Amino acid sequence: MPDDAAAARDAAEEQSAFSHPPVDPDAIASYGDHPDQVIDFYAPRGETAPGILVPLVVLLHGGAWRAPYDRRHVTPLADFLARRGFAVANVEYRRGAEEGSAGAGGSGSGGGTSVAGRWPGTFDDVAAALDALPALVREALPQADARRMVLTGHSAGGHLALWAAARHVLPADAPWRTDRPVPLRGVVALAPIADFTVADKLDVCGGATRQLLGVGEEFAERLPYADPAFLLPTGIATTIVQGRADIVVPPAVAESYADAAAKAGEMVGLTLLEDVGHFPLIDPAADACAVVVEEIAQLAW
Repeated sequence: MPDDAAAARDAAEEQSAFSHPPVDPDAIASYGDHPDQVIDFYAPRGETAPGILVPLVVLLHGGAWRAPYDRRHVTPLADFLARRGFAVANVEYRRGAEEGSAGAGGSGSGGGTSVAGRWPGTFDDVAAALDALPALVREALPQADARRMVLTGHSAGGHLALWAAARHVLPADAPWRTDRPVPLRGVVALAPIADFTVADKLDVCGGATRQLLGVGEEFAERLPYADPAFLLPTGIATTIVQGRADIVVPPAVAESYADAAAKAGEMVGLTLLEDVGHFPLIDPAADACAVVVEEIAQLAW
C-alpha cells in the first residue's frame, strides 16, 4: 500500500491532469457502427507550408479499459500535441460496462461496479481503428503523413499501443494478426500496463487485467493474445516513459517488459522520470508532458 504522502501526491497529480477543459476535435469519423467506434482528429495548429505533411500521432487513452474513462480526458493532450505541429488521431474503443447497466459503452452513471475491458471487443476495436485509419486520415486530415505515424497511449492505452504494434507477432490463429508490421515510426508508451503477469501480481488498477481477460484458465489462455510481454520482438522502435513515483502502474511493470524485450534480442527505451507519478505524463501543465512530446518528436520527425 502507498504511504499517505504518495497517495496525496497521486491525488493532486490526478486532479491537475483532469482539471483541463476538454478540447473539441476538428473532425470526427467512425470506423464501425458502435457509438464508441470513433476517432477524433486534431489538425496541427498554426501555419504549415503548402504541400508539407506533418507526422501523425495516434493516441489511445487509458482508464483501466473501464467505461467511465473515455477519450475526452486526453483531449487536452491531443490539443497540446497539435499545438506542437503534429496531426493527432484520438481513438475511442469499447470498454468494460458497468455491471447492471444497460449498455457496454455507458458513462458509469448506473451505479454498478466498473468492469475493466471487453474481451474480445476492446481488441477488435483497436485493430479495426488502426486498419481504417489510413483512409480516414486522407479524408479528415490531409495535412497528416501516415507514413510518419507514432502510436502513443497512457496506462491501459499504453498497453493497447504496444499490442497494436505487435499484431504481426500474434499467434497464427489470432483474428487480429497481420502479415506484416504496421507501418510505424515507433511507439511511445506512457506508464503502460505492459506485462500482465507482473501487473496481476501487483493488483494494478484493482485486478483490471483479469477483468479484461477473464479469471482462471481464461486468463492464462488469453495472455499470448493480449499481453505485450508475450509479443516480442516486434522490430518496431519502442520507448516507454514512466514516472518513478507512479503508484497506479508501478515502474516494475514497465521494467519487466523492457527486460523481456532484451531477452528477446530487442532494445526498448525506458525513460524513468524522478518525482513523477502516473498522471503528469498526460497533463499539459506538467514538465513530464513536455518530455513525452520530445520522445514522440524524436521518432516522428
